[in-house]
Amino acid sequence: MTTNEKVARRKLSLLELAKELSNVSRACKIMGYSRQQFYEIRRNYQTYGSEGLLDKLPGCKGPHPNRVAPEIEQAILDFCLVNPTYGPLRVSQELALQGIAVSAGGVRGVWLRHDLLSKHDRLLRLEKTHREQAIELNDEQIRLLERFSPEFRERQIEVHYTGELVAVDTFFVGTLKGVGKVYLQTVLDCYSRYAWGRLYTSKLPITSVHVLNETVLPFFEEYEARVQTILSDNGREF
Repeated sequence: MTTNEKVARRKLSLLELAKELSNVSRACKIMGYSRQQFYEIRRNYQTYGSEGLLDKLPGCKGPHPNRVAPEIEQAILDFCLVNPTYGPLRVSQELALQGIAVSAGGVRGVWLRHDLLSKHDRLLRLEKTHREQAIELNDEQIRLLERFSPEFRERQIEVHYTGELVAVDTFFVGTLKGVGKVYLQTVLDCYSRYAWGRLYTSKLPITSVHVLNETVLPFFEEYEARVQTILSDNGREF
């Protein structure tokens, strides 16, 4: 039984008690109601029956009278699918240029009903629609998805053959007693994922050059391959 139903049963008990005692004031005092509330409860019961005992929430029934028309709501959803990062004011202004009059509050209300209040939610809707309906994305939509989607941001580097791109980096390994700081110079062929590494006690340009000249380039020459591009993070050792 819901809270509303419990309240309705209590009101019915008030009416029955007043009839049994033939005394409205005494019944109200026992049940904790005022005489004004009693007469209002009795009037609702006589007019609407048991339904009149249920508490009615204030406000309009059904859609709000100020709610935008369905065709305008659909126009907002269609526009935001193409431009998911526009704010409500920008959407309102852009639609006005198309002859569609809607306020920024009306745009926000549509977003609220469709769980699209945040920019992230609208971008997820674009991504979902593209996946389910195979719509064609324009350059701006692709750029936005690449910017906000972790799947795009964390994508791998695209290479087509060994040696096209070789990545180099330096990592601090730790400090060894009697040796001092130890660094690992790493080199990775981004196509084959073949990697080389050497430990050094300094982080200088000569160490990065040494691992390339002594280890990496001879390996490529042995297999008659050529290094086209070397990628680094522009650290001081590079």
